[in-house]
Amino acid sequence: MSTPTPTPEAQSVDTTAALPADLQDERLIASQGVGGFLRAFLSRLRSGDLGSLPVVVGLVVIWGVFALRNDAFLSSRNLVNLTQQSVPTGIIALGIVLVLLLGEIDLSVGSISGLSAAILAVGFVGHGWALPLAIVAALVAGAVIGGVYGVLYTRFGVPSFVITLAGLLGFLGLQLKVLGKEGSINIPFDSALVQFSALKFLPDATAYGVVVAAVVIYLVLRLRANQRRATAGLSTTPVTTLAIRSVALLLLLGIPVNVLNRDRGVSYMFVLFLALVVVFDFVIRRTSWGRSVLAIGGNVEAARRAGINVKRIYVTVFVFCSTLAALGGLLAAGRLAAANQSSGGGDVNLNAIAAAVIGGTSLFGGRGSAYSALLGILVIQSISNGLSLVNLGSPERYMITGGVLLLAVIVDSLSRRSRAAHGRA
Repeated sequence: MSTPTPTPEAQSVDTTAALPADLQDERLIASQGVGGFLRAFLSRLRSGDLGSLPVVVGLVVIWGVFALRNDAFLSSRNLVNLTQQSVPTGIIALGIVLVLLLGEIDLSVGSISGLSAAILAVGFVGHGWALPLAIVAALVAGAVIGGVYGVLYTRFGVPSFVITLAGLLGFLGLQLKVLGKEGSINIPFDSALVQFSALKFLPDATAYGVVVAAVVIYLVLRLRANQRRATAGLSTTPVTTLAIRSVALLLLLGIPVNVLNRDRGVSYMFVLFLALVVVFDFVIRRTSWGRSVLAIGGNVEAARRAGINVKRIYVTVFVFCSTLAALGGLLAAGRLAAANQSSGGGDVNLNAIAAAVIGGTSLFGGRGSAYSALLGILVIQSISNGLSLVNLGSPERYMITGGVLLLAVIVDSLSRRSRAAHGRA
């Protein structure tokens, strides 16, 4: 008895079902354009692959609530302030994202940022070093600390929680020692660091030019990727879809720039933050080092058996994290034109960690993005800024931020289970 031959439709359905989830989405987008993109997006949502959607929705809700409570919240002046307030802690959070991608943690980033500010101030103001030398010394100190963390973790197997908790206490003491008895050092307002961190803004035309350049670069890169895929016989993204994405990116960047330009504009410091986010996003997604980080965060033993130098990855990630913490400390000192005993203290440490998690980086490792730091710090800083405008203080800010953090972890846990059930883990 002969076996019935499947119809072409049945063959197509069976083949698609056998494909990995990401490849199924790619085929949908390639074959159906915008409609396929929407179907793939809805499929990801149903399977628990939420991406940045929860934090974007949360940010819109937060801004809407505060805008209704106080008209000044969405004013150009306040939004410029919001961008500047977000940068130092946001850069520190970018380092935390890298560590979390490995499934580890760094509790000492606040102390490292305070120590770097102290080194800068003492070297530049106290000992008369050239500003570039003082900045390099502070960044090198951060990198050395990260290297020590990495060696302690890989050589002796000490948990990162314990290593960095010890660092939090030890480097706080070293910061106080470096500052000396005065405990506070003012940085001259006419110094390049203060000018860059607090007073320099892009001219309006330059800001718009940067937006257009970013969109053009995006479109060119996507078209080149299409060309390479077509040469290799792979599916490509329809030109219509690329055009729609480019227009959406133009609006996404152009509208905020237009609002900020109505006041002082886009600060140099915020541009640096955005540039670091874009660079690290590329490094994480497009380089072998970044893919190794994600692989180790997903399954360290599988990564080791695949030939990845796990120890080297751990060391470099800790070095990046501590160096970014030092850079955040320098920018914070520049913005305040001072380094003192409270630099890097208070809630800097917790806000950096919370920003990475709220922005969408998984505490379980292996999932996250550099944009998590940007989105997360905007959420936290918006809460702080908005509560100040409606005359509510630290108690409410801490409680609300804690609730948002807990909600983010719950969403991450539930989506992780759903992804596993749907084969997208």
